[in-house]
Amino acid sequence: MKAYIKTYDAAQEYFFAEGCFITELSNAADDPAVSIARARLEPGKTTRWHYLRDTAERYVVLQGMGSVEVGDLPPQRVAAGDVVIIPPQVRQRISNVGADDLVFLAICSPRFTTAAYVDIDVEIAE
Repeated sequence: MKAYIKTYDAAQEYFFAEGCFITELSNAADDPAVSIARARLEPGKTTRWHYLRDTAERYVVLQGMGSVEVGDLPPQRVAAGDVVIIPPQVRQRISNVGADDLVFLAICSPRFTTAAYVDIDVEIAE
């Protein structure tokens, strides 16, 4: 790994199948230990139930109001400054319960890859 500065580019935001908008802030093969993404969830929306295979994730809420469900914990309200710790293979989803966008960092270790993402929304609904 080499030292460098990666500048934020809002135009790089894309919609991910999980149900939210993602901007990869840092996710590179030459820094496999961690990835950082900016996630944005519109008011009234909820991400799909999912888990990450062999990847721990942390949500750092930057703005908005959410309700997060992790594993067997009851739903819990989260707001700016709150951190959610999600171990590998633990089901999760988050809802935007506020009037404005819910924005949070998703920090994964090792770095996020689409191969780690497992959608279980159908399994939970049944």
